[in-house]
Amino acid sequence: MSTISPGQKRFNYFLTQAQELLTKAAGQKNPALWLYRNNLRTPMFMLEGLSRLYATIHNEKRFSKLKDQFKTLEDGLGAIDYYAAFAAEFAANKKIPAPVLKYIKAEMNSRIAALNLILDDKDWLSGKRISKINKKLVDADWLDSLTDLNAVKAHYVEESAKISGFVNDINFHFDNMEEDVHELRRKLRWLSIYPQALCGSIQLNDSKPKAKYLAKYLTKEILGSPYNVMPAAAGNEHILQFEKNYFMSLSWTIAELGKLKDSGLRIHLLIEALKAAAGMNEADAYKKAHQLVGAKHPSLPQLLDTAEERAKTFFAEKNLDKLIKGIIKQK
Repeated sequence: MSTISPGQKRFNYFLTQAQELLTKAAGQKNPALWLYRNNLRTPMFMLEGLSRLYATIHNEKRFSKLKDQFKTLEDGLGAIDYYAAFAAEFAANKKIPAPVLKYIKAEMNSRIAALNLILDDKDWLSGKRISKINKKLVDADWLDSLTDLNAVKAHYVEESAKISGFVNDINFHFDNMEEDVHELRRKLRWLSIYPQALCGSIQLNDSKPKAKYLAKYLTKEILGSPYNVMPAAAGNEHILQFEKNYFMSLSWTIAELGKLKDSGLRIHLLIEALKAAAGMNEADAYKKAHQLVGAKHPSLPQLLDTAEERAKTFFAEKNLDKLIKGIIKQK
């Protein structure tokens, strides 16, 4: 009887979660909205992350195609979330004009309708899509536990170098919220998603003493985040250890860039809505958007400057270079 490899087990774990949700959604009047509300996005993130990872380890073409399939659903859910989150926030702000709210809700409904089409056209709700995916996974070139984790370790080293190259190429100058801040956050975020997707194969090691400069990252919010609690290591023959405090510095940086990104997108969405719903030109919409968010809300240039500062500090400290401790065999 053949033993299922660590890599295939990971896919199976999240595919099972996804299939359970998709099966339930098939009986709903609005499957896309139901899946959004019931968090299909998390297993899709995990599956996309695993596919990104294994496309660099083996069977590149196969896992790249799988990544695109999972990403399509995750992007669809993310688009709904973008408009839904701001629709809820703006509904509580009495200064937001009714036409702006109407526009944002219409955009949200448009994204829901688009995802419903994808779910139907690509056989996600019928179960056929995941059945096909499982067949593609069975005969992949899976690796044993130690070889697999060494490949994961190598991927982290390579990805960290690429991310450092990205910020160095633009000389830490951010002039676009989507192309610079959001893009950097996306790249860093995968490094924090992989440990969850790898089902306990990565654990945090709290080495002592820790560098004093790390204290600024070790906030109550970060230390208490469920995203920074690794899945149980039980069942994994080998473990890749990360230095806890450097992982927390990564998590803090992702969170801070996320807050700055959201603040910037808040303004961008209002500009978009004011232009579409009120017929304003770019300059007037920009001015009005800042009036609506209030005087205390940072301007786009201020948000970009703060993001630059956060990124410069994080990379100057070489925290990514210090993240990996090594691989150990479980006792």
